[in-house]
Amino acid sequence: MATELLTRIRSPASAEFWNPETDDRLLCIDVHDETHDVKSFTFVSPDHKQFSFRAGQYFMFEVGLDNEDDGRCYSVSSSPLRKNAITITVKRVPGGRVSNWLHDNLTPNLVVHASGPLGRFVRPAAKKYLFLSGGSGITPVMSMARELADASEPTDVIFVHAGRSPQDLIFRNELSNLASRVKGFRLHLLPEDIGNERSWPGLSGRISKEFLSLAVPDIADRVVMCCGPAPFMTAARKISAELGVPASNYHEESFDVAVVDEAPAPVAEAAETRSFSVQFSKQGKSIDVRADQTVLSCAKKSGVRIPSSCANGICGTCKSKLVSGTVDMKHDGGIRQREIETGFFLPCCSKPLSDLVIDR
Repeated sequence: MATELLTRIRSPASAEFWNPETDDRLLCIDVHDETHDVKSFTFVSPDHKQFSFRAGQYFMFEVGLDNEDDGRCYSVSSSPLRKNAITITVKRVPGGRVSNWLHDNLTPNLVVHASGPLGRFVRPAAKKYLFLSGGSGITPVMSMARELADASEPTDVIFVHAGRSPQDLIFRNELSNLASRVKGFRLHLLPEDIGNERSWPGLSGRISKEFLSLAVPDIADRVVMCCGPAPFMTAARKISAELGVPASNYHEESFDVAVVDEAPAPVAEAAETRSFSVQFSKQGKSIDVRADQTVLSCAKKSGVRIPSSCANGICGTCKSKLVSGTVDMKHDGGIRQREIETGFFLPCCSKPLSDLVIDR
């Protein structure tokens, strides 16, 4: 009887799940300070739906600032096994319109618009992992760590988290608690500088080949899940390869895409490739885009402002209204079918098939 009741509590037959194609509202129920400039925001569905996502995925939030396009992607930091709510953890960024708005204005009982879950930075099945994060890049791998703890399954994880100072180490106390109670979970915290914490017991500095050789001596046998600022991941990728991690075992996630570049077409083909006129009605600009180029790559090179993150049709940040014309769009989940049917498209993964007019 008790077992039957527990099963019913864990898997209610009447549970309805968030539908990424139709649901787009989240109700904030809690705001929690993680560090002096990082907060966690917890949301539920206003319609009492549960969430189904994989650790490492993210949602794109739109907070409606001055009617501008302000989509920003934030990884879920909570465990996917806790389906009634999702939590994102956001660092205040100097000059960051959305992160600052969230920190200054988002309080419990406010509703925001979001789409997701999105993304492919998910943990493959493996016996041994290295979770490697820098700064606020800890959020997707923290979701993975919390999932492993909730699942109460055998674990072999080394978690290396780097930050500017001990005070900037997000989830520091919770990670220490996980390391003390989850067998097979080992933790290394690496502040770049110890700041005012003169009693810091560990090493300080940046990740290096020497540090990872000592902290993770069997790194070549582990699946590496890495997330952080672009310079951090560039170093992590290089070091991991030098220490024998196969490319197939190294996985990274970042929304810090600086420039979208495409290789120029060979001269012989360029003469035969047709170009189309692409007009941006709000900005009063018009550019030429070849049929073998994406709208976003040419727009950025021409100084046209379009917010973007992934540049691969995943996040949906660049979503735009197509007033006229047609495109060849090959997205990877960053736009809903109903949005496509109402004229929206993703410039990052769309090539023109005719002259275009875009509502930007």
